[in-house]
Amino acid sequence: MQDDPNTIELKEPFARSLAASSRMWKRYLDLQFRDLGLSQARWSVLFEISRNEQATQIELARVLAIEAASLVRLLDGLENAGLIERRPSAEDRRAKTLHLTEAAWPLIDRMKAISAASRAAILEGISQQDLRIATQVLSRVAARLEMLGNGQDG
Repeated sequence: MQDDPNTIELKEPFARSLAASSRMWKRYLDLQFRDLGLSQARWSVLFEISRNEQATQIELARVLAIEAASLVRLLDGLENAGLIERRPSAEDRRAKTLHLTEAAWPLIDRMKAISAASRAAILEGISQQDLRIATQVLSRVAARLEMLGNGQDG
C-alpha cells in the first residue's frame, strides 16, 4: 500500500512519538512501583489478571504479547509469592485459569492508586477533547496492528 505523500511527513514523527511515549510511560510506572518490589513484567501480569480473573495462561500471554514460556516463569514467581493461583478451567481440562489470592488484593489496590496518580500527573494539562481524539486514534492504531498481526491486510 502506497503512502499518501501528504501524510508521509506526519506518520514517522507520530510512530516515533507513540513508541517513545509508551517506553517512557512504562519507565515512569516502573519507578512508581519500585517501592512495591514489582518489575514491569510482574505488575503488568497482576494488572491484567485483576481486570480479567479466570483468564487462561494462553489468553494472558496473547494480551500481554509475550511468549508463553516467559509468562510461565512470571506466573511461577507470583504463585510462589502467594499472589496468584492457577486452577483447572471448567471449560477445558487442559487449561489453567488465573486468579488473584486474597493477599494480592491490597497490593492491587495500592497499584491502582499509584497508577491513577501517575495518569493524572502524566496527562495534566491535556484537554478532554484532546484525550478523546487521542483515544480514538490509538484505538484505530491498535485495531490495525491486531489485523496486521493476524495476517489480514485489509
